[in-house]
Amino acid sequence: MAADPVLDYNPNRDLRWLLLRPWILLSRLLVVLSQLLGLAMALVVQGNSRDPKVQQRLAERILRTLTNLGPCFIKVGQALSTRPDLVRRDWLDQLTRLQDDLPSFDHAIALATIEAELGGPAHELFAEFPDYPVAAASLGQVYKARLADGRWVAVKVQRPNLAYLLRRDLVLIRLLAIATAPLLPLNLGFGLGTIIDEFGRTLFEEIDYRREADNAERFAGLFADHPEVTVPAVERHLSARRVLTTTWINGTKLQQRQELEGRRLDPAALIRTGVISGLQQLLEFGYFHADPHPGNLFALPGKTGPMGHLAYVDFGMMDSISDSDRLTLTGAVVHLINRDFEALALDFVALGFLNPRTDLAPIVPALEQVLGGALGDNVGSFNFKAITDRFSELMYDYPFRVPARFALIIRAVVSQEGLALRLDPSFRIIRVAYPYVAKRLLAGDTAEMREKLLEVLFDKHGRLQIERLENLLAVVENDGAPTDLIPVAGAGLRLLLGPEGSSLRQRLLLTLVRDDRLHTDDLQQLLGLLRRTFSPRRLAGGMLQRLNPLAA
Repeated sequence: MAADPVLDYNPNRDLRWLLLRPWILLSRLLVVLSQLLGLAMALVVQGNSRDPKVQQRLAERILRTLTNLGPCFIKVGQALSTRPDLVRRDWLDQLTRLQDDLPSFDHAIALATIEAELGGPAHELFAEFPDYPVAAASLGQVYKARLADGRWVAVKVQRPNLAYLLRRDLVLIRLLAIATAPLLPLNLGFGLGTIIDEFGRTLFEEIDYRREADNAERFAGLFADHPEVTVPAVERHLSARRVLTTTWINGTKLQQRQELEGRRLDPAALIRTGVISGLQQLLEFGYFHADPHPGNLFALPGKTGPMGHLAYVDFGMMDSISDSDRLTLTGAVVHLINRDFEALALDFVALGFLNPRTDLAPIVPALEQVLGGALGDNVGSFNFKAITDRFSELMYDYPFRVPARFALIIRAVVSQEGLALRLDPSFRIIRVAYPYVAKRLLAGDTAEMREKLLEVLFDKHGRLQIERLENLLAVVENDGAPTDLIPVAGAGLRLLLGPEGSSLRQRLLLTLVRDDRLHTDDLQQLLGLLRRTFSPRRLAGGMLQRLNPLAA
């Protein structure tokens, strides 16, 4: 069956395409239904069991069924693994195990694809081309080849007829989802068509390797001034729609801590780089790698300060986040740590997790119960995976829905934390995330950060919230040493005295003069906090401790 030339997703057009080919529709439908009905029967009979072993077997059967149905259903399983509002919590772990680790396809087909796409046989285009791939995934397989100038490259070749297979199965998945949506409990069928459409759009973007080449070059540009992050260069003259050639990354997969340590690599520094680069993508650049699993991140030798050196590969699954969502997410991190659950509920509304007409009165205490208890008294006790598990329960009881645009963001964050926990079981993502946000807020280096800083420091009555500022400063200090506060103080002072700090100066003045009276208590508390935080003795002690930890 020849591949269909259409390389974008259009549900109405694709439905008409398949309906005009009933022999394809019926034959594939029989295969899909035979697999899914057997699974559905098992779920109906055993789905309500309270036995964890039964639920474990059901989760394994879901995993096996999706894998047997092929690439599109594997991708569906991966997408569902990011949807705690659609999938039971005790099934999510199995779905997150779906890996693109499949048998390779025929080598002769790969060679024919290279020749058709690049205009010549592999043995002429490359000085050395192997007889077998080094890795096989759901959508393609990768070869390690050598160019005439001696450089080694990774050549990714797409599986045959992939556009046709995905297009066919996406139509069936959407038909089955819409047909069964009214039967699903707890309104889980709400918006399923939209979710599948978003999934189909990103999937067709992923199989156009020309787009992936563009993604890789854009990503490389964003991290051009960050030596701790490496992105393989695209060999444009050896890349096309179904073949992508990039420089070979000679690194170590982020899978086993022992292997990294055996190669004299620092797992903690590598984790820090992975998490901070992920936060930069989401909260600064607005463009992120949505699939940072261990196979797509490689450890490289060297360090830049406390940061290890990492290389990203595979830029098929990328996405953007709007400026408004970036700013709201930044504020949500601060609201969470400050235990401002009313503001956090409003963040959920702004992000689309809650309908604007939703009564927030019962939701605010529920958020405090689920999220506040997990935070405890220690910022470092926050675990995103545990929170996601508990939050999935909240979604069953309250009108939460994960907007389609956040599916890949959740996937990226959960994958990033899972990777870090694999290397360090005691890792807590918020230990890195909150100092990062705190430093950005205190520096006020962008207009949006200055706006968010004002929101954090002043309450709705215009009164200065000293405890919030103290919290931000403490987080920065606890992330390193008291001396780490010096550049933060310098940036804050430049902000306060510079032209960008006019709003901050105005708010400080207004907090001193309220109700036609002069109020100096806030100013006294502020000056006291600054004296305690930046006392020469404290900074000198911190510097001495950094030079000699035993001197404290």
